Amino acid sequence: MTTEKVLAPAATRSSPVSRRLGFRRQLGYLVLLAPALVALLVLFVYPILRLLFTSVVDDGQFTLEHYRRIVEVDLYLRVLRTTFVIAVQVTAICLVLGYPLAYFLATLRPRSARLLMILVLIPFWTSILVRTYAWMVLLQRQGVVNRWLLELGLIDEPLRMMYNRIGVLVGMSHVLLPFMVLPTYAVMRGIDRSLLRAAANLGASPVQAFLRVFLPLSLPGVAAGSLLVFILALGFFITPALMGGRTDMMIAQLIETQIRTELNFAFAAALATVLLVITLIVFAVYNRLLGIEKMFGGGY
Repeated sequence: MTTEKVLAPAATRSSPVSRRLGFRRQLGYLVLLAPALVALLVLFVYPILRLLFTSVVDDGQFTLEHYRRIVEVDLYLRVLRTTFVIAVQVTAICLVLGYPLAYFLATLRPRSARLLMILVLIPFWTSILVRTYAWMVLLQRQGVVNRWLLELGLIDEPLRMMYNRIGVLVGMSHVLLPFMVLPTYAVMRGIDRSLLRAAANLGASPVQAFLRVFLPLSLPGVAAGSLLVFILALGFFITPALMGGRTDMMIAQLIETQIRTELNFAFAAALATVLLVITLIVFAVYNRLLGIEKMFGGGY
């Protein structure tokens, strides 16, 4: 009699016990996760389903009229295009400003970096509305910026930096800059500095070592920060509403107008659904190209 035949009955007798233990363990996990799952369903899944339902049902009948209206009316297409362009511009500005700042923080000693990081985090402790009003005071025709430029002789008359694209970009970039700095800094802090020293020993100049070693290793952080800034910029409302002009209306403002002024909840739901789909497409492209695990610090 082979060993397999001798051990088979014992394995068969123990399998029901193992299955019961496994079932109890899974049941315990499910009980622990139940509150979180219920909260997820109530606060996230149900509102999204309700949004989709509202956008395709009018007077109790299924319709795609609201989506057809978005595609056919040039005004709504222009708003979508403006939203996308502003989101790209804000992401580019945050990248240009945030990458050098993150690099500077990553080169400091941990204690000094933590102290300076407080300055980056201060905007999180201040209301977006307060920060927007502060920029409105600074950028208006009689504001601090124009007064300084006039006193320095750099301009002959006040610049128009409010109620146009300039004000929107300045205000949104200030609010969203920390979302670029934090993930980029986190990735940079994890880069092994011995790689740069090895590149220098092989004859690379500091610039070459940065471009060929440090920069490629920091790109996952750049991609994660860019994704966060771009997605948040797509749905921005307060700053464009207060600092932008008529030609800089974003989709969030259009949704607010449809709800507050027109009372057209179905069309507003269709606009919100389009915004959600655009966000999911951007997220899917990012996951396809880089992998979502790199956004959370894995897969390097």
